[in-house]
Amino acid sequence: WLGLKKIYSITKQGSYLLRIELQDWRGNRRHIEYSFSLGGPSTNFTLQLSRMSGSIPNALPEHAELRFATADRAGARASHSTCPHNHLGGWWHSECEETNLNGKYVMPRSRGRLDRGKGLYWKPKKGRYYLLKSTKIMIHPTDLKSFD
Repeated sequence: WLGLKKIYSITKQGSYLLRIELQDWRGNRRHIEYSFSLGGPSTNFTLQLSRMSGSIPNALPEHAELRFATADRAGARASHSTCPHNHLGGWWHSECEETNLNGKYVMPRSRGRLDRGKGLYWKPKKGRYYLLKSTKIMIHPTDLKSFD
């Protein structure tokens, strides 16, 4: 994990895309890309997304201000402030059920309801849980020519 302060210092220099790559336990690989903006520490690293493309349904709200929250620092809205406690790991929670890519590494044989919510998962609003074996979160500039 690179860290929010470092990611913020990179992204405030220009326009970036966010790419999330997911792999489930059957070996299926999918991705989704967003245009995004990331606020600084004074906004609890508020994330705003707009879906661009991808091979998986969207599970994160678009055009909403998502605040990063951890168990020791609830930056999410008050109604969702227990998400990091209940689902482990810091994340941009809007609702506790949509996604958590910073959860506990849970293998498929541990699919009990409590463990599932603490693991790595992606859940679109109208869809099923994608229990994940691996995730990658990457950023790249929208204009690669500016980096020649």
